[in-house]
Amino acid sequence: MLDVRRLRLLRELARRGTIAAVAEALAFSPSAVSQQLGVLEREAGLALLERTGRRVRLTPAGENLVRHAEAVLERLERAEAELAEAREGLAGVLRIGAFPTATRAIVPAALVSLARRHPGLEPMVCETDPAAVAHALRAGDLDVALVHVYDFVPAPPEPGLATEPLYAEAMYLAEPADPAGLPGAPEEARDAEVLRRRQDAPWITATPGTLCRTMTVRACQAAGFTPRVRHQADEFATVLALVAAGQGVALVPQLGIARPGDRDPAVRLTRLRLQRRTRIAFRSGAAGHPAVAAFGAALRGAVPPELPPE
Repeated sequence: MLDVRRLRLLRELARRGTIAAVAEALAFSPSAVSQQLGVLEREAGLALLERTGRRVRLTPAGENLVRHAEAVLERLERAEAELAEAREGLAGVLRIGAFPTATRAIVPAALVSLARRHPGLEPMVCETDPAAVAHALRAGDLDVALVHVYDFVPAPPEPGLATEPLYAEAMYLAEPADPAGLPGAPEEARDAEVLRRRQDAPWITATPGTLCRTMTVRACQAAGFTPRVRHQADEFATVLALVAAGQGVALVPQLGIARPGDRDPAVRLTRLRLQRRTRIAFRSGAAGHPAVAAFGAALRGAVPPELPPE
């Protein structure tokens, strides 16, 4: 009988690429991971891994077993969901991942609603970059999370995960209110035209490796230029403060901007057709888990009315 825990290790190796990465993600030592994978090979009765120096890759048999592991793990998630539904009342820890703007603008109201309806549930929020959510969910570090995708940064399929749409928000070009006397773009201007008008300006982006940084670079490249990055900051309030100080221009999502009455008059905002879309992510098979479903319902009730569904 194949051991489910070892199947999970093989699945993680297929996704992460190295034994060291699997060990770090699941809080094992590399030697322990190697040992358990060796036991799995003996259980399977044939080689699942090919070792070339320090690198390891899956054999065709190993890749096929990973596909079965995905199906087995999804069935286990469904079984856990059914067991949870059979219990009376929701209780226990619900580990939630969310990116900063959603954590500030959406999650608090959702938690209030969740506590009112399910007082026995203990939600635990951890700010998590969407790029790290898939691994955290598969590793069991999170039960549910908010992720986002941009028009220029589509989300690749993530085996073992499922998502549901939540809302969409507009993107804005943020620039100093009087950038060297340059006029703003006309309202009917296309995104590429709006961005090309600022191709010679210094740009403020998120740090490398984030979806926000990739979105800015790709949007500018689609407009025909590569942005000249001067400053890097991941918090949109900081980005807007730098824009107000005349330090450059930036792309900012709707939730990254303060309420209209609180907006800095030193920053000019031009709405673009580009969008950021937020989705609820969880492990495949967990959609029916009552805690995940309850949090999803609370989130939908907390979305501001000005944000349309995706």
